Amino acid sequence: MRILEKPIEKKALLESEIVFDGPMIKAAVDVKKKIVGIDANMHADIEQALLSSGSKQENIWGINLYPEDSDEDFIEYDSMVNIRPRQNNRSRDVEDPKIREQIVEVVNRWIK
Repeated sequence: MRILEKPIEKKALLESEIVFDGPMIKAAVDVKKKIVGIDANMHADIEQALLSSGSKQENIWGINLYPEDSDEDFIEYDSMVNIRPRQNNRSRDVEDPKIREQIVEVVNRWIK
C-alpha cells in the first residue's frame, strides 16, 4: 500500500502488489488534500493510511481503478468506506456528483 508521491501512468497500476480480477486496483482519494492512496486488499486499509497522514475521514472516498478500461470506465465509485449517512451518502457508491468530479480531478492529477 502506498500514498502516491509523484504522478504515475495508468499502466504502472498493473505493477501494483495487489491486483484483483478485472484487472482492478483499490484506491482511496482525499478530495481536500488532493492525494491518492493505492494498492491494498481493502479500501479501509488505505483510508487508515490517509488518516494517519493527517486526512479527515469525511474527505476520503474509496474507489476502484480499472487501468485497462477507457476514461469513463476507469473509475468505479464503490466501497464500504463510502457508506456515510451523516454525509447523505447511504450506499457504497459515491452519490454526490460534485464529489465524483473532485475524485476524477484528483485521480487525473496523479494517474496519467
